[in-house]
Amino acid sequence: MNILVSEVGPRDGLQSIHRTMPTEAKLRWIRALAAAGLREIEVGSFVNPKKLPQMADAAAVVRGALDLPGVTVMALAPNLRGAQAAGAAGAHKITMPVSASYLHSLANIGVTTDQAILQVGEVVAWRDSLPAGARPDIEIGISTAFGCTIEGPVPEDRVIDMAVRLAEQGADSIGLSDGVGYANPAQVKRLFTRLHAEIGAKAGGAHFHNTRGQGLANVIAALDVGVTTFDASQGGIGGCPYSPGATGNIVTEDLVWMLEAMGLDTGIDLARLAEARAILLEGLPGEAVYGYLPEVGVEKGFHYASGAAAPEGTGKLVARPAVAA
Repeated sequence: MNILVSEVGPRDGLQSIHRTMPTEAKLRWIRALAAAGLREIEVGSFVNPKKLPQMADAAAVVRGALDLPGVTVMALAPNLRGAQAAGAAGAHKITMPVSASYLHSLANIGVTTDQAILQVGEVVAWRDSLPAGARPDIEIGISTAFGCTIEGPVPEDRVIDMAVRLAEQGADSIGLSDGVGYANPAQVKRLFTRLHAEIGAKAGGAHFHNTRGQGLANVIAALDVGVTTFDASQGGIGGCPYSPGATGNIVTEDLVWMLEAMGLDTGIDLARLAEARAILLEGLPGEAVYGYLPEVGVEKGFHYASGAAAPEGTGKLVARPAVAA
């Protein structure tokens, strides 16, 4: 089975770090991620730069990533204005955050949940007015789908009702996001089973955070009910600035190793991923990053799901010659 690992570090990860990574450093990291085999990379968000100065260069980053062969360049936009800016920059896919939590929606994007759903319809109508071949996909991540640090529990019926309404607004795919790390495997299975039953082929991927150590367990639960796309962040960086206590995403390196060890093909080279991690650390010296695999390395005799053998060695990941800037 082929699994799509969608790298969100350059957006979700960097927006949660107070320091700003220089544009050229971002692009060097993104190129290294692509060289490792990442086929979809969320490179930035088109939001008010006064609120998130880390994302002020989003247009330049999108344009700089467009020449990467075989890579879907994705950007986040909370509203029509942001979506239009992302489209003008050339983003292949625009992801819009729509929160299942009423209070989180107001804190995160400044509108109610109902208004956020209507904004998706506005963005789809704008997208559909563009010439054929210039229409980005519109992907929705229903954030706080498994609970909210501000509001508390979120009714599952509300989440599914929102997914149906978003599909009716014309969104291409609707996934479920746990940006605060509240999800547990039983809940993941229930919600994704219902999501597939209600919206069929429009059911999208999973976005899990590891705040309570359940990230990879939740991936297994989602795999069991047919999910094949998973967001992850290199080094586990990330978190929501508007969700108190939220911490990082599941670690790309750990996720890829687990999936490949299970015989699921990600198309990602772990040695190349180690090179990308080194470039990330160069761009943010001294910043905390996470992950088990980068510390212990690939075990002797490890084979990728494709049948290729990993570089021999124990300890930290074996890196090949540096990726060209």
